[in-house]
Amino acid sequence: MRLPEPNPASGVQCAVKLRIRDNSIRLRLMRGEVDALRADGLVSAGTAFPGSRSFRYCVESSPASVNPAAFFSDNELIVRLPETAVLAWATTEQVSIRGEQLLDDGERLTILVEKDFVCLAGRDDEDESDMYPHPAAGEAGC
Repeated sequence: MRLPEPNPASGVQCAVKLRIRDNSIRLRLMRGEVDALRADGLVSAGTAFPGSRSFRYCVESSPASVNPAAFFSDNELIVRLPETAVLAWATTEQVSIRGEQLLDDGERLTILVEKDFVCLAGRDDEDESDMYPHPAAGEAGC
């Protein structure tokens, strides 16, 4: 499946954060991205490399999905989430959607999709205007 190009007309500029470590995938979405995922069923982003190569990744909401799952093909990573889980997550204080997927070798792939929170220690190089307020903001010792 080829991912669609980002649609600038949607008004959502995607900056989905992706972290891959061993057999775990973590994506963090800002408010606008969570809203777009709920409304449109898809948010995507990508990274360009020399030689006109790119790596694309997306999060999809699917009414046919029962559990979070990940698929990788043709330099594209697709994380598919159950639509019911996305709707509950997007409209509540729930922080994340988590799942595990059994791999061919018997290992497990951990999938975590989270709301992106404002950093407790501000950073000059990051626009945090569309991030969720950090739940620990204002607490002593954070």
